[in-house]
Amino acid sequence: MSFLKLLGFGPGDSDPPSNDENLRKIIEALDSMDTREARYLGMFAYILGRVAHADLDVSQEETREMEKIVRELGQLPADQAILVVQMAKAQNRLFGGTDNFLITREFNKLATKDQKIALMRCLFAVSSSDEEISSEEDREVRQIASELKLEHKEFIAIRSEYKQHLSVLKKRRG
Repeated sequence: MSFLKLLGFGPGDSDPPSNDENLRKIIEALDSMDTREARYLGMFAYILGRVAHADLDVSQEETREMEKIVRELGQLPADQAILVVQMAKAQNRLFGGTDNFLITREFNKLATKDQKIALMRCLFAVSSSDEEISSEEDREVRQIASELKLEHKEFIAIRSEYKQHLSVLKKRRG
């Protein structure tokens, strides 16, 4: 199943990407999720990937943090969380510039204020997982906050929780 099809975008391919039986079982389990829940989780993972890919390098630490967040949020087994994250990363790498705004706009419609705030914290957790939030990642999180119609003071409050990892502040101290 295409990640964008899961999210409700584009025609997509309904066949699993491999003949591997374990992969088929994982995809079938994801297919059995409630559609609304799957869309929410897929969009959440995609937006995490958007920030991880902002500096054009998704580190192992960022990937592991994304997997942890998706596993906990979706209450998924590790193998399913890994697949969701890999799909999100691949789709973001291939179509990120085109789909970023569309998917974030849809997430904005679906999510509550508390869910948007939780996403912001997760975005900073992913971008700081390698101990440094690059300027590109910081700008991307700020852009997402804007697209989610969050107030600037809400963005700043969450960002301040991760200030020790902001590369712009590390440069000033050094």
